[in-house]
Amino acid sequence: MNLNKVSLIGRLTRDPELKTIPSGQALTTFGLATGRFFVDKSGQKQQETEFHNIVLFGRIAEIASQYLTKGSLVYLEGRIRTRSWQDQSGNKRYRTEILAQRLQLGPKTAPKIIPPEKEKGEEKEEEKEKGEQDIPVIEEDEGEIDVKDIPF
Repeated sequence: MNLNKVSLIGRLTRDPELKTIPSGQALTTFGLATGRFFVDKSGQKQQETEFHNIVLFGRIAEIASQYLTKGSLVYLEGRIRTRSWQDQSGNKRYRTEILAQRLQLGPKTAPKIIPPEKEKGEEKEEEKEKGEQDIPVIEEDEGEIDVKDIPF
């Protein structure tokens, strides 16, 4: 049995680019940055950032291009794919991408930071309700995409 599944939470490094492939289906691409913190051998706190190429097809691609912008927080699930081609110079090139099949949009604004002088119980009821928004989950329900239909 084999498994090719990826789950990522990160921020967009650029605005989504919406294209239409020859079959008429929507295609959206964007970059995603994910980070992690760790303590190195000398006891210093370090940060490491990974950058991912994200590809979406169909209705999920249209929604992503409509609602996401550079810096948006997003959760997505999909699978890894590595493509290869020859560039104009004849060199073999590779690109590893995440083909996203499920997308969850993050909050529209950054979370509100409560000043330390406020007591925990002093938050207004309105402020509490603002943070309890329903976040839409979007799943791809269309079949497989033919790699020949991708224009790049």
